[in-house]
Amino acid sequence: MKLLHVIVALNADGAERMLQRLIESHIEDPRFRHVVCSLTTTGKVGEELAARGIDVHSLGMRSPLGFPRALWHLVKLIRKVRPDIIQTWMYHADFLGGLAGRLAAHKRIVWGVRTTDVRSGGSRVTVLLRKICAWLSYSVPQAIVCAAEASRRAHVSVGYDASRMMVVPNGFDVARLSATPEQRATIRQQCGFEDGTVVVGILGRFHPVKDHENFVRAAGMLAARHPDVRFMMVGRDLDANNRELADWIAKTGFASRFVLLGERRDVPACLSAMDVFCLSSRTEGFPNVVGEAMAMALPCVVTDVGDAAMLVANTGVVVAKENTDALAAGLSRVVDMTPDERIRLGQMAKARIHAEFTMMRARERFEDIYLRLVQEK
Repeated sequence: MKLLHVIVALNADGAERMLQRLIESHIEDPRFRHVVCSLTTTGKVGEELAARGIDVHSLGMRSPLGFPRALWHLVKLIRKVRPDIIQTWMYHADFLGGLAGRLAAHKRIVWGVRTTDVRSGGSRVTVLLRKICAWLSYSVPQAIVCAAEASRRAHVSVGYDASRMMVVPNGFDVARLSATPEQRATIRQQCGFEDGTVVVGILGRFHPVKDHENFVRAAGMLAARHPDVRFMMVGRDLDANNRELADWIAKTGFASRFVLLGERRDVPACLSAMDVFCLSSRTEGFPNVVGEAMAMALPCVVTDVGDAAMLVANTGVVVAKENTDALAAGLSRVVDMTPDERIRLGQMAKARIHAEFTMMRARERFEDIYLRLVQEK
């Protein structure tokens, strides 16, 4: 079975990494062949896929003005590849890939939607595309895959065809989510953490939707009550050069308790150095980083956004979003546990990921969709 994936870009973000994991899970399976087309540039993920022998194309689209050219090249690519299924990822790719598929007389089209925050605007182009896609959802795709149940509900509420929508949660490559005790000890030593220090960590790029200000304020409240707690922040622009972040931290009065590591490649090792993981976001779809932390046996305190609550279930603490008092209380609840209690909660989280959210489970769900569409007339 040949699949052509159409995606906006191939940077190292959530959707792109999920696509990469899906394709790599099939590399040794002769039943499936994947071809990838980025509407813009090849990106890091595209380069990594190409290095694994995957056929990767990029259309070089830089603005909406490049739409006609990109559409024409995509139609030609579809006619050349002759895929059994066209799978698109996110609005721009759904629209362009769906239209190109129909122009190429191809009907087995699977759309992909991920966001849950459909009411708070976005760029005018994105809002317009979402409206157009909602209208086209009744005729263009045969299936619409949502990364989260919250995403499915949100898109049905703005007019998407509910009968075509299904949820396939992200899958995690649990074999890669591991670290040695030596790696944990090394990072904690580099950060100046003592053996008895409880480390609360956060991981993710600096962006308003991640609400790092909420985390910093909650951490400041926690620091006032717990002198043995430290805070580790990992992610793009979470470093000493970020003056806005530095100002937030300074206002807590406990700047010495924070360690900013910036963007790192050794994410599992960084997670292993933490004792509690926090998600402070004001919006999410399916929060990959929470699943990764759970797979590393970390108890998680998360805001009630997207599918975060569904993901942690009874293995963590869920609090209201944009509520610093609630976040501080949730973190305090886990910090106040004994080390053994935190370890048990973390092991429950790890067991949940291994049982329900491995890449194998996601792969099986996608394969069920592919086989059903191919078998249908």
